[in-house]
Amino acid sequence: MQAQNSRGAPRRRRLWSLLVAGALAAAVVPSALAIAGPSASSAASKSPLVVYTFADVNTQGPQYKNIAETGRVYAAWTNAHGGIAGHPVQYHFCDLQGTATQAAACANKAVAAHAVAVVGSFSFTGDAIVPILSAAHIAYFGNCCAVSASELTSTDVFNMGNQPLYAVGLVARAVHDKCHTINAVIIQGAESFEPLMTNAATALHAKINSYISLPAVSTDYSAQVAQATAGGADCVIMIVSETPYIAWMPAWQQSGTTARMYGPQGNLDPKVIKGFAAATNGDVIGGMYPDLALPQWANYRAALSKYKADPTQIYNSLGGMGTWAAYMGFAQIVGKMKGSITGPKFLAAASKAKINLPGMVPPLDFSKPWNLTGGPKGYDRIFNHSVIFDVVKNGKILPLTTKFQDVANLAEGK
Repeated sequence: MQAQNSRGAPRRRRLWSLLVAGALAAAVVPSALAIAGPSASSAASKSPLVVYTFADVNTQGPQYKNIAETGRVYAAWTNAHGGIAGHPVQYHFCDLQGTATQAAACANKAVAAHAVAVVGSFSFTGDAIVPILSAAHIAYFGNCCAVSASELTSTDVFNMGNQPLYAVGLVARAVHDKCHTINAVIIQGAESFEPLMTNAATALHAKINSYISLPAVSTDYSAQVAQATAGGADCVIMIVSETPYIAWMPAWQQSGTTARMYGPQGNLDPKVIKGFAAATNGDVIGGMYPDLALPQWANYRAALSKYKADPTQIYNSLGGMGTWAAYMGFAQIVGKMKGSITGPKFLAAASKAKINLPGMVPPLDFSKPWNLTGGPKGYDRIFNHSVIFDVVKNGKILPLTTKFQDVANLAEGK
């Protein structure tokens, strides 16, 4: 069905907004409907599981405190329910601070602490992290959003999200919506998205007219907005993190463009939309995880509320839901292990594991990397090939689709 672009002056089209306060206030679905996790029981009595989570927080670039907070509340929640198979979770967060030097320092801390795994993290500097963890046989587990070469190819990395495939989904959606002239804005550090986006456009007999590189730190993106809207673009795919996206919006609105944006879950979010309801009306959001208000996230919502997660953060996001799903997947694997739980033993178990988190992510088989099933070279460790969409409508973010859509063939150019 064609999406009508009725943006003019005044503008009327756009869509996405579930404030964290709304998510936390949402009625919690009875636990029987939630994904199986630790059940209320006596306190965990076995050896602790040392885990680390990494993300950038204190940096001038994109910031992901929601990842740190999600790891913290998961540990508190699971320990209050008997731990993982009787093992208490000993959670540590390490701030990557936006630099490769600090990323390497965080990896070395996890190694020194004999971490079982580094879980649910995100970094633009994965190439500084993965080799250090690999040398110690420690898994980099459950990431939502791989961007570096080593995160996409190392056999010690187990991505549960599918970045950059959500970008493939955005291309498919733009073509589905009858976009005629498509441009794409790619934040520096995410260039690995471009080949798969081009594959998808070619397979759909369409074209991405121009790729615009966006600096991660800037106060004025007027020049990039002019490039993105050039050539009569009616649709612009935005592979941009939340912090620079916020800085992008004033120039976007001032440009007077009628183009529709197609942006990432958790980045084209309520903070970005605030004050720009008209300029974002009708925009489409592509993601990997269904909306936070749905039943499968009941325990996550409850944990965020009970353990007082920072209310300034957005948890209906790749970083938030991705980190929770990563820890749930981690728990599934640990729950099937026997004897002592060490980094090397977890790595071996993860390499053969199948993850089943109904409604959070599609079933994942970590024994079948994408390169063994026909995937494009260089994206071996993408196991999740499905996307889902939201839409922005009058300053609110609403579900656009409710079923996972597999885009593997499009990413392969088929």
